[in-house]
Order: sequence, then C-alpha cells, then structure tokens
Amino acid sequence: MAKFSKIQTLNAIKNTRIVPVFYNSDAEISCQVMASCYKGGIRAFEFTNRGEFAHEVFAVLVKYGSVNCPEMIIGAGSIVDAPTAALYIQLGANFIVGPSFNPDIAKVCNRRLIPYSPGCGTVTEIGIAQEAGCDLCKVFPANTVGGPAFVKALLAPMPWSMIMVTGGVEPTESNLTSWFKAGVTCVGMGSNLFPDEVIKARDWDKITDNCSFCLNTLP
Repeated sequence: MAKFSKIQTLNAIKNTRIVPVFYNSDAEISCQVMASCYKGGIRAFEFTNRGEFAHEVFAVLVKYGSVNCPEMIIGAGSIVDAPTAALYIQLGANFIVGPSFNPDIAKVCNRRLIPYSPGCGTVTEIGIAQEAGCDLCKVFPANTVGGPAFVKALLAPMPWSMIMVTGGVEPTESNLTSWFKAGVTCVGMGSNLFPDEVIKARDWDKITDNCSFCLNTLP
C-alpha cells in the first residue's frame, strides 16, 4: 500500500520537479540508482514496468527505500492496464504513470487515492484525462508532439493544468530552462541521467552528481 498520501505525492513531484525514470532487472542496481538519486536531492522516483518480473524488483525497491530513502516517493511507470496498476499499488506504488490514457486505470487509482499520470499527445486527450481525475498529465513523447511550444500553447486556454513531460528532456541548462519557462510542472528523465556506461561501471557518484546538477540548474 502507498506510504504517502495523494497530496504529499503531488507536492513532492511539484517541488522536486525532476522525476528519474528507470528500469533494470537487477534489484541491487535499481536500489543503488535510486539511492544515488536520493543523495542528489531527488524525492520522486519512477520505476518502469518494462521487463519480466519487474514487479518483483519493484517490491524490493520499495522495501529498500522505506529504510534507506525514507522521503523518496516511489511510483510505477509504463502501466497500460488496470490489473497491472492494482498490482503495483498493492506493492507500494505511490503514483502510477502510463504511456497512454486508460480510464480503467484512473478508476483503480481514484479508488485508492493514488495519482495517475497518463501519457497524452493532444489537448483533447489531456482534457479527457483531467475529467477522469488525473491531476498531473504526462505529455509523451514530448519532443515530437511540439516540445515546449506545445506546453506553452496548451496552458494559455488551460492554465490550471499540471504537466509532466517525458521524452526529449536533456540534463542541460538550456533544455531544462526551455521546458520550465514553457510552464511544465515537472520533467521525467531516463537514460540521460544514468547512461549505460555509468550503470555498467556502477559509478553511483556520477548519478548523484547528474541529479544535483539538474536540480541546481532549474530556473
């Protein structure tokens, strides 16, 4: 079950503004990556459902986090159906993220007061997701649906919207500044925060440095 309330989760995501997006089949590596992000100042972490037995790794991650990263809010990503969402919520997911919008997932998350951030590519999709109770909508893939200009244009008629962007986010001052000046609530960032060579070398300090740099670069 979720450790944090819906309001706590949304506030943490809004305040931290960067949500690392990660998957690895090795539970030890996953725990070390999350701990490195935590050390770098991150307080919301998305583990994606992208491999066999990913939920088992997630269960280990949640247990590890409760002891070693007590303020880290852990969510599950790449969720496309309600049964999978329910599984991860039962394992301790504090938020659910998907590449697309599924109203059945919204029902499950609303019933348990868990934030659901569905992937949307149009203003209409975002509006429909908001009607279903999705406070924070994910624009995905953000770099191909219009980039920062799309977010800015969306917020003009819908200024109440909370937007997460994933896809095309880079750990550079110019890129991060462009997204936040456009009005995003937060960004999701994957391999750019933890390149393959860094994971292979188990250079956890590099991941901490990357997170710290990004947080200190935000406008």
